[in-house]
Amino acid sequence: MPMLSYPVRCYTRGCEALAVYKIAARWSDGLTQELKTYALTCPGCLAESFRRSRAKQATCRLAPGETLEAPGIYELAHGRRDPELVRRTDLEHQLLTK
Repeated sequence: MPMLSYPVRCYTRGCEALAVYKIAARWSDGLTQELKTYALTCPGCLAESFRRSRAKQATCRLAPGETLEAPGIYELAHGRRDPELVRRTDLEHQLLTK
């Protein structure tokens, strides 16, 4: 069955733009792993969403055996699963050095 296509909007309150990026962190409990989503964001809201996501992650408490990396920026792509998303370390570096 084909995947339905629908617009994914930016998570920022009041923003109606389409989301282009996923801000997420790799999480694992030692057996499974996934990308923990912090935000879906448009280019205009990226810097603030990335800042908020990193602050939120810094306050997370982990259970024994859990790991949670710092949030990164990934390009959203229709029909692609998390492991297939392209990580934009160039944008991360740019935003972290501002």
